[in-house]
Amino acid sequence: MTGLVYWAATFALGCYVLALAFAALRLLKGPNAADRVLALDTMYINGMLILLVLGLMFTSGIYFDIALIIGIFGFVGSVAMAKFLLRGEVIEP
Repeated sequence: MTGLVYWAATFALGCYVLALAFAALRLLKGPNAADRVLALDTMYINGMLILLVLGLMFTSGIYFDIALIIGIFGFVGSVAMAKFLLRGEVIEP
């Protein structure tokens, strides 16, 4: 990895970690449930992006597979949480 790409990836990693910290703060201080759900969505996206940058930095493919799994589970969790907040139940009888 060249020097410029390394420093760009390091800068991006720092920005994603900072964004993850801000989302965790919003998760703890959120005034209502919708803000907390959005903070969780932001946290899983930032976690996925952190893993993608680490995969680029370490040139390992396992990080990309884990990021894909996080993306799938995060999407399913977001849909379930939105349905719960909208209707009050996740699985309809």
